[in-house]
Amino acid sequence: MTAFRLILAASALPLALAVAAPASATGKMTCDAPRAKWKSMAALQQRLKRQGWQVRKAKVDGGCYEVYGTDPKGNRVEAYFHPVSLEKLLVSRRGEILYRKK
Repeated sequence: MTAFRLILAASALPLALAVAAPASATGKMTCDAPRAKWKSMAALQQRLKRQGWQVRKAKVDGGCYEVYGTDPKGNRVEAYFHPVSLEKLLVSRRGEILYRKK
């Protein structure tokens, strides 16, 4: 293999990996569920409000619902929920994991 082909191959690998990864996922949590079975984000927000959460922002990340807000204990957190079951998967605060589903 010539030096040019070696350099070309080496530079193409990171690009291929970047393209293969989901564009919006942070890597903290991923969910794999058919979109047709997802419950609405509004249903999740209503459930969290009943549990004492304050939701500032909610979005889809890695196929999961990602929520930024305040948990019932008053912690400002980032949390991930499964879009079908609305089950809590991960709750973190400033890099510290407060809860992770086993």
